[in-house]
Amino acid sequence: MRIKDAVGLVTGGASGLGAGTVRLLVERGARVAVLDLPGSAGQQLVAELGPATRFFPCDVSRTDEVERAVAEAVAAFGRIDACVNAAGISPAARVLSRRGELHPLDVFRRTVEINLMGTFDVLRRAVQAMAHNSPSDEGERGLIVNVSSAAALEGQAGQAAYAASKGGIVALTLPLARDLAPLGIRVMTVCPGVMDTGMLADADEKRRAGLLDLHVFPKRLGTPRDFALLVASFMENTLLNGEVVRLDAAARL
Repeated sequence: MRIKDAVGLVTGGASGLGAGTVRLLVERGARVAVLDLPGSAGQQLVAELGPATRFFPCDVSRTDEVERAVAEAVAAFGRIDACVNAAGISPAARVLSRRGELHPLDVFRRTVEINLMGTFDVLRRAVQAMAHNSPSDEGERGLIVNVSSAAALEGQAGQAAYAASKGGIVALTLPLARDLAPLGIRVMTVCPGVMDTGMLADADEKRRAGLLDLHVFPKRLGTPRDFALLVASFMENTLLNGEVVRLDAAARL
């Protein structure tokens, strides 16, 4: 898939990994639908990047909003070539806290609704649109990129809800690739490690240094651009399909 003139749809597109992806795709000549919460910085990002982008407010846990936002994106740009699901939350809670408090069930449910159900809802709507795309010479009609996490593979204490939701995304990868192969739609999953995004905003220097020590090489935090470059490689290399790729500088949690 050529990035130039392609149409991307990015959830969580107003910040972090999503915004980094939007910026790189626009830089390389794509048009991008930015989906994020109404109170996000989506409109500011679109104002900065210009007419190659449009903002569509959307809570991915609300199927009515997903249906509307994807339909509006298709109406605005004519099609969707690549869908990047970067929307997500990362709550922390132990099953039983030191004070004897149980993990709130609503927190677990909400995490799965956003991270797993939201990802699936968006991708199924994107697939519906991609099915109408004219195939390339080798039959490709689209690409789905889902964002999981290193926590899906090596979850830590306090990450039960987050790891479960992201583990579901890993488990979806190969079945989706096989399911969508007749349509010419590829599916890739990224498991980022420690990334320098808003999810680290509250981490103090000691915590950041400890996380950095986990990285084997290079000794730096991942950036949204690192993630975006990986997405770009997925778009351009059509042999990549049904794979889960770690982006973590060989870190092991």
